[in-house]
Amino acid sequence: MKGESRLIVENVNIEYAIEGILFAAGEPVKSSKLAAVLESTIEEIDKAAKKLQESYDSNMRGLKIIEIDEGYQLCSRPEYYAYIQDVLGEQRRQALSNAAMEALAIIAYKQPVTKGQVEFIRGVNSDGAVNRLVERGLVEECGRLDAPGRPILFRTTQNFLRCFGLKTPQELPAIDFSKISTEYEQYEIESADTEETIDIAEVDENTEE
Repeated sequence: MKGESRLIVENVNIEYAIEGILFAAGEPVKSSKLAAVLESTIEEIDKAAKKLQESYDSNMRGLKIIEIDEGYQLCSRPEYYAYIQDVLGEQRRQALSNAAMEALAIIAYKQPVTKGQVEFIRGVNSDGAVNRLVERGLVEECGRLDAPGRPILFRTTQNFLRCFGLKTPQELPAIDFSKISTEYEQYEIESADTEETIDIAEVDENTEE
């Protein structure tokens, strides 16, 4: 039996093995990690995961497998969120405010980015909006900018990708930020009291043209 994979030796179905691992993990597991543990290849892992996805989707079961950040996660199907929340006794979270959504869009497209840079683009104080995004697990700290004061940098999280059905941040739809690119690059963190403001709505209008 020397040279045979662990799955063959132990007579284990690779799809069932992946399903069990994802259920126990409760968070995304990279294909490379699954391949290493199951002594398989990434190609075989992806093929098995796709079959599992098709099985869950075709039967409209309460669970689904999503592809995220070069891996997979087992999660509840959105159609049943309300029932799950009722059983668990959790209060339904309120939708994000417009301010938080604007801040999230800026972080998603310009990441890594500082809170000061978010405020520069929005033209208003964004402390509350960014803090709310951190609390909701949509953005996280990812180091500090090499600039006066060494402000904290923020980026989106795996939870953000999952919530918006994305595999990677690169799948975000294209938006033209050229209108503010020059001013943005010249922006200095210490000038937090800048009088220049840029309305995010103007960016949206340019995208539609």
